[in-house]
Amino acid sequence: MAFDSLAAFLSMGGYAPYVWPAYGATLLLLLGVVCHLSLERRRLWRELRRRARRERHQSRDGGTTP
Repeated sequence: MAFDSLAAFLSMGGYAPYVWPAYGATLLLLLGVVCHLSLERRRLWRELRRRARRERHQSRDGGTTP
């Protein structure tokens, strides 16, 4: 095993002030990407439903646009 104890693992050989914030920043960025993709997906589905509804109404009304 690379570390003798949990304390040694957490201290990362003296580099903990650099390692753990890097892990934290990476985790935050990945969570941000996941949230952004989720919101973007929801927005795109909303837009597709809106377009489909608009096309249905146009075809029902004879395809005339103002």
